[in-house]
Amino acid sequence: MFVQGPVPGFRLTIVFVLSIAMIVADARFNQLTPVRSAIGTGLAPVHWLGNAPGQFSDWVSSLFTTRDDLLEQNEALQARLLILERRALKYAALASENNELRQLMNSSEVLDDRVIVGEVVAVSPDPFTHEIVINKGSRDGVRVGQAILDAHGLMGQVQQTSSFTSRVLLVSDSSHAVPVEVVRNGLRAVLLGNGDTDALELVHVPDTADIREGDLLVSSGLGGRFPKGYPVAEVDSITKEPGEPFVEIQANPRAELNRSRLVLVVFTPEAETGNGQNADEGLEPGANVPAPQGEAP
Repeated sequence: MFVQGPVPGFRLTIVFVLSIAMIVADARFNQLTPVRSAIGTGLAPVHWLGNAPGQFSDWVSSLFTTRDDLLEQNEALQARLLILERRALKYAALASENNELRQLMNSSEVLDDRVIVGEVVAVSPDPFTHEIVINKGSRDGVRVGQAILDAHGLMGQVQQTSSFTSRVLLVSDSSHAVPVEVVRNGLRAVLLGNGDTDALELVHVPDTADIREGDLLVSSGLGGRFPKGYPVAEVDSITKEPGEPFVEIQANPRAELNRSRLVLVVFTPEAETGNGQNADEGLEPGANVPAPQGEAP
């Protein structure tokens, strides 16, 4: 005996009524929220399986990253870190400036000297000459007399340039001098190299001067050779001899003169006004110029 089921129109009506009832129950009474949650939980493995091929492909690709790519990324990150640390070097000096100085000088300009990153490629074998060679030269705009920094402080100044390299005289060389000032009180003096990469000498400081062990010495900017406000050294010891008008002061350089591999070449606005020409008129970039003996008066 054959029994005929419900007609198609009747089934469609039932589905339509149930749909309307579910829509009203969800819109007015939020009755279907647990159902949607359960359905979403049940579909989670489906989503995971759908994303699995792409994630597996990315994982396999990461296993075959070349050593050259990793080295390139590491060099880029080190260069960026060095530039950021260089800006941080000047915060101590800027924090000590008073309101009067801020009115006379735009602080943002002080922090915005242009720099390029260089790498130390050679060190002078002469034990009596403290020099290094960096891989930036006249084709990069480097000129004699420009300041060289590392991530911790002032290292020295460019002594001689060629097309692809530059020779840098370190602050520890016995012929080098840097005008500095004490961050704490603005006391000015001259810091001399004495042939020791771990010690510098602060000269012509009266025995009545207010200077203490631990004081930070930054470049004063006098003479126009070095930019103002970069850390140079920290006072290590003060010796007062009876009857002597000046005190003997030893300071530790902030820069890692024997260890830094990446350096910064500083381009101050004044140094860039010559469109890449040397500061001394008549000298072509890369000319053989005698080494500057410390700071120009």
